Amino acid sequence: MHTGSSHVSANPPLSPLLSQEMDHMSPRLRAFLSEPIGEKDVCWVDGVSHELAINLVTKGINKAYILLGQFLLMHKNEAEFQRWLICCCGATECEAQQSSNCLKEWCACFL
Repeated sequence: MHTGSSHVSANPPLSPLLSQEMDHMSPRLRAFLSEPIGEKDVCWVDGVSHELAINLVTKGINKAYILLGQFLLMHKNEAEFQRWLICCCGATECEAQQSSNCLKEWCACFL
């Protein structure tokens, strides 16, 4: 006769290290990393301001997956991607760093 609990958690608890990493993430980055990109607009990417989103949309980059595609075409090279965002899309250095970090973290979680 089994007297112990038979409840099995569907989601195992986060490791202390991962939980600590999540604590240091912005709420926007945490939200972006919480699920696949799907059809999210580019403004969902952490670091993409309203102004940068407008610049990206005028270049045909209206979805987060399109921006991710550009990051992947650059072989996930953060420095190259940041230069491209700054030079071609009008991002600030801070926006470029946050955006590339967001996409790098997403790749680590989902690819």
